[in-house]
Amino acid sequence: MSREFVHEICAALPGAEVSDPFGGGHDTWKLADKIFALVDGAGESVITKCPDVDTAEMLKEVGLAQKAPYFHKSWVLLPFDRVEPDELRHRILTSYELIRSKLPKKVRDGLGPVE
Repeated sequence: MSREFVHEICAALPGAEVSDPFGGGHDTWKLADKIFALVDGAGESVITKCPDVDTAEMLKEVGLAQKAPYFHKSWVLLPFDRVEPDELRHRILTSYELIRSKLPKKVRDGLGPVE
């Protein structure tokens, strides 16, 4: 997996935009200015949000994820060499949906469906 794989998934999501607000090549995917995925500067991992701290801890315990530096405990760092493509897609979509669900209804309704 790679940065390009993450871009393919994220670019297809309604309202998703990419930028590098932190510098250093960190591809930061946002929905309505809220981060849902961030590819590290080296392009070796992606950070995503989990539904809760317990899920994040479980992913770390089974070796799929690591602590995401500078993020809340419900976020995890997923090294590309540890995660299968379907699992990575699931983690990105889950993160996106978590962020989307917190947006005002009017904003959510204007985004369209996730395909």
